[in-house]
Amino acid sequence: MAVTVFQQQLRDRFLAAPVVAPPPPWRPVGRGLIPVGGLLGIGFATDPATGHDLVLTVSGTGHGLFDAVTGEKIEREYDPEEEPDGPDLSCPGIGPVADVRIPVAGLYGGGLHTGADGGWHIEVVTPEWPNGRVLLCTGRGPFEGGHGENWWHVYHSSWSTFRAAGFSPSGRTLAVATSSDLTLWTRAGTGG
Repeated sequence: MAVTVFQQQLRDRFLAAPVVAPPPPWRPVGRGLIPVGGLLGIGFATDPATGHDLVLTVSGTGHGLFDAVTGEKIEREYDPEEEPDGPDLSCPGIGPVADVRIPVAGLYGGGLHTGADGGWHIEVVTPEWPNGRVLLCTGRGPFEGGHGENWWHVYHSSWSTFRAAGFSPSGRTLAVATSSDLTLWTRAGTGG
């Protein structure tokens, strides 16, 4: 199959765009990168006490629960009773959300929200497969306008296997999961 001129121009645009911080109101959570060895997938829940987004990580060594505003690890379960299953690929929550089933996206399948309030959306592109790049966008994103204007290359997965990327159901958290880490950005408390 021949590559069109437009496809080649898009590929070149993606390859030339450096990784940059997302624009306000987005900010990194903690140091931005949370190591999670053997990460298989992630899902979102809401902390009933604080209203913060929570991220459930599913890995080969158990499940973890993180506050998506602070990055703090809230709970860890080394021997979970159940892995993601069923038509919604969900598993039981842990800690403050133990009574909730949480849909998980990642190696098993599934998906996270690709859009959020305020006109935000993401595109996951692979101009150098298998290395994924996550673009945070407004408007038509990379299909109109320049890098840093209405799309930002916020993550490049070059040494870990991409698992999932997307927004929490509230739209206040953006997450990227790879086989070795979780990267989070939030707009909680910023009015965005």
